[in-house]
Amino acid sequence: MKGKLVKILVIAVLSLLPASCRDKTGPESAEVKRPLVSGVQSTEVVVSVIDDYYESSATVKAKTASVVAARMMGTVTMLAAREGDRVKAGQLLLTLDDRDVRQKINAARAALAEAENGVAAAARQKELAQTTYGRYRNLYDGKALTRQELDETETRMQVAGFEYERYGEMVKRARAGLAEAEVYQDFTQVSSPVDGVVSTRQIELGTMVMPGVPLFTIEDNSSFRLEIGVNETLVDRLAPGLPVAVTIPATGMELAGAISDVVPAVDPGTRNFLVKIEVAGAGLQSGMYARVRIPVGTRPAILLPRDIIVEKGQLNGVYTVEAGNVITYRLVRLGRLYGDKQEILAGLQPGDKVIVEGVDRAVDGGLLQEDKGQ
Repeated sequence: MKGKLVKILVIAVLSLLPASCRDKTGPESAEVKRPLVSGVQSTEVVVSVIDDYYESSATVKAKTASVVAARMMGTVTMLAAREGDRVKAGQLLLTLDDRDVRQKINAARAALAEAENGVAAAARQKELAQTTYGRYRNLYDGKALTRQELDETETRMQVAGFEYERYGEMVKRARAGLAEAEVYQDFTQVSSPVDGVVSTRQIELGTMVMPGVPLFTIEDNSSFRLEIGVNETLVDRLAPGLPVAVTIPATGMELAGAISDVVPAVDPGTRNFLVKIEVAGAGLQSGMYARVRIPVGTRPAILLPRDIIVEKGQLNGVYTVEAGNVITYRLVRLGRLYGDKQEILAGLQPGDKVIVEGVDRAVDGGLLQEDKGQ
């Protein structure tokens, strides 16, 4: 039994020897056949100095937004504006029920008429009292009246003067009451305080309104404002007047804005401070999403033409020329786009050679033939 086991082992070893001898091929004996590539040009990667920007997002807001409210309680009897309407300063927006105010105006007018009649009567009484006093004074000087009778006549003249003045004050109060009632009648008509567009309407016909409750919001669409939070590290580098680039992705608009105000107080929760930016342009609307780029200095960067970057699936790369003129597809990480130049964040170093012309001829692993001009 033991001898049979030895024979089996010997046969197994002998059967493995040919296979072992066949795998003994060194790498130096392998030949790699690379496709030849011609008609392309390459250049060395260099570092450029570019403007550095702080980017953020914001919402377009009207620079001036007026909230319109009523100054008295009443029922809405007429609505003359709705969302989206363009209105002028002083244009009527709604009216309130003014029946009670009209009655107050009628009462005030009646009180004014009564006071004016009283003034007229008091003036006649004053004139009569002055004439009577003059006659009594002449009689007194002629020793025809006693001093007591003259004093009584003088007192009646003074009372008539006081009565005339009292009715004069009544006329003033009546006129003030009428003016007040007329002001309240003006309160029954709510008008736009500014030129602009009605952005919201929070009232309907027949609704009872209360003083101070918002009814309309009117936005001045001649100028707009953006508000963004900027990192606290830039608080000393931004100032009013600094130009800002604004992009509206929805419409593709590129607008020039400017910082109008910098609030230096830093929010302890976000470590940001508030920056306000003024911007204007045809087609802007409140509520639009915007991208903001604020220049904060310069920095070094690698920029390559956008058309030499080759996308493969979800990967981006460029063709480089390695040692021995071997072409290699190298993956890169992209940054911002500067016109027709693309920033390369990772994957390339200064001095690397990249193919810039004839990219469609390049083959990963191909051998670059020496062309004039390379």
